[in-house]
Amino acid sequence: MNVSWQRLTDRRLRMAVGLTSVLLAAACASTPPAPTASLAAARSAISHAEQADAGRYAGPELSEAREKLAAANSDVEQKMMPAAQRLAEESRVSAQLAFAKTEQVKAVAVNDEMKRSNNTLMEEMQRKSGDQQ
Repeated sequence: MNVSWQRLTDRRLRMAVGLTSVLLAAACASTPPAPTASLAAARSAISHAEQADAGRYAGPELSEAREKLAAANSDVEQKMMPAAQRLAEESRVSAQLAFAKTEQVKAVAVNDEMKRSNNTLMEEMQRKSGDQQ
């Protein structure tokens, strides 16, 4: 009888240790850390897009990036870290899209200006070659 009492006590002790471990792990994992790196990357991307004048050329995308960053900050305050992480990343991507669209519009404008300049030079060359004949 002494041996079975010892087994029962050992079993209860192991169950108590196991349950305590599970509860301790759950308590430690309750609040993930704030997505500070993602928030900083989103702010940086928005600033980069603003410096490129994205408000003029890609306003909707830049506005979306700002709105998502504000929502991410709100989620951080409410301790909703996974949602904040996702929104911060979406904000960064929207800001990068705004920057890319802005650069594309500017590149097209430069290309169009170069085409006009080339056409003007070609016309001038044709006019001068006609004068020599």
